[in-house]
Amino acid sequence: MSALFTPLTIRGIELRNRLWVSPMCQYSAVDGIPNDWHHVHLAQFAAGGAGLVIAEASAVSPEGRISPDDAGIWNDAQADAWAPIVAAIRARGSVAGVQLGHAGRKASTTSPLTGGRGTVAPADGGWTPVAPSAVAYDAFAEPVALDAAGIEKVVSDFADAARRAVAAGFEVLEVHAAHGYLLHQFLSPLTNHRDDEYGGSFENRVRLTVRVTEAVRAAAPDAAVFVRFSATDAAEGGWDVADTVAAARLVADAGADLIDVSSGGLVPQQHIVPGPGYQVEYAAAVRRETGLLVSAVGMIDDPSFGEQILADGRADAIMSGREWLRDPHYALRAAAALGADSPAPAQYLRAY
Repeated sequence: MSALFTPLTIRGIELRNRLWVSPMCQYSAVDGIPNDWHHVHLAQFAAGGAGLVIAEASAVSPEGRISPDDAGIWNDAQADAWAPIVAAIRARGSVAGVQLGHAGRKASTTSPLTGGRGTVAPADGGWTPVAPSAVAYDAFAEPVALDAAGIEKVVSDFADAARRAVAAGFEVLEVHAAHGYLLHQFLSPLTNHRDDEYGGSFENRVRLTVRVTEAVRAAAPDAAVFVRFSATDAAEGGWDVADTVAAARLVADAGADLIDVSSGGLVPQQHIVPGPGYQVEYAAAVRRETGLLVSAVGMIDDPSFGEQILADGRADAIMSGREWLRDPHYALRAAAALGADSPAPAQYLRAY
């Protein structure tokens, strides 16, 4: 039997295969509300055979958006708009997930769809970003360091977003602690210069991510909770794989079911050479050292390669992004290539 097409059950939720859609920002929402674009974009992957479809990073607060055009889940109108999208994913045989995010110092920036790059000023519809410390990313605006009340708000915002996500029908909730966004900024000594209980030592820097995971778990006791980490900052003096392994154990104790392993995104001076499977060994290290469920991501575009990663025990599932954009029926093609039973909808079976 194909490893990629072996079902996986997490917290009672059965995923029909292990070829999953990574969250991919669309920068197409208005006031954080998803629309027809998101509906078609995400439902097509379910029709294309994905075991899990994770909706893009959805901000847990207005100030947590990467850009003014980001999707959100900080109010009930947004949750109501997500509900039919979730239903469409489920009706096509996939499990629906959502990534809960807060951009921190990388917030209030220009949508890449505009062709620009930089901070959107408050006068132009932007806002003042927040972060663990008042340290800007590259040439972006300097953020305001969160005080104790601000940190408590972050925790409660994630919990409230989790409750809304469950009400909308999402069964998988991913805490975004990667790619240089707020929780990652707290994790890394390169961006966290605090001298309170949230800065300094590893235990202090990981505290907010653990608290957020606990809050999401408490708010969504029946959901599968994932945490995405950047396994390394790929920069001198930054967060590394050993830190990720240690943090993975802590968030698992806090209620996480799976660790989604990526890398980079924190600082512009990172040294990363992308290539097929370039992040797989980070996932393999977390899985080997912790025994936790792990997903691998990063240019895993060949079904045979994904199959081998799982067969070798380096990960439990494969997350792909751009390959799904190139071919929304990626899982149907993969099943045919691997000789697995096709997850094609009945309407498409004549082609398989």
